Amino acid sequence: MMLIKQAAVYVNILNCRLKKHIADVFKKKGVNLTAEQYLVMDTLWNEGTLTQQTIAFIIQKDKNSVTQFIDNLEKKGLVERAVDKNDRRVNNIVVTEKGMAMKQSTKELAIDSMNKVVDGIPEEQLTIFVDVLRKACNNIEKMGAKSE
Repeated sequence: MMLIKQAAVYVNILNCRLKKHIADVFKKKGVNLTAEQYLVMDTLWNEGTLTQQTIAFIIQKDKNSVTQFIDNLEKKGLVERAVDKNDRRVNNIVVTEKGMAMKQSTKELAIDSMNKVVDGIPEEQLTIFVDVLRKACNNIEKMGAKSE
């Protein structure tokens, strides 16, 4: 039982520290994004234009949080909302030229930062770690629990 509690505590600590670490790295390099905003931008850079609901599903955040992230990204001029041609109730989120201009350097910064976080951890252990996290997430999903 104690091992399970330790796992839960460390997963939570890792989540909190990763968010803060990424925010600190971005701030030092003049990138005006939070870790969550980066997650939205990275999803859009990888997938292209998406609806807010699709973004929420991909990053496993509730719709209200995603709306707030997008509001802030829109204020920064990094994304725009575009009404869907087929359904006026749906907003598509489009990366602006300004948002695209920061893609490569920001991704490189995030990857470099994460490489430093996992420095000294053998790839085999990282593979097992990811597999364990995936299985735990799948178990929660099977129980019917919703993410955030």
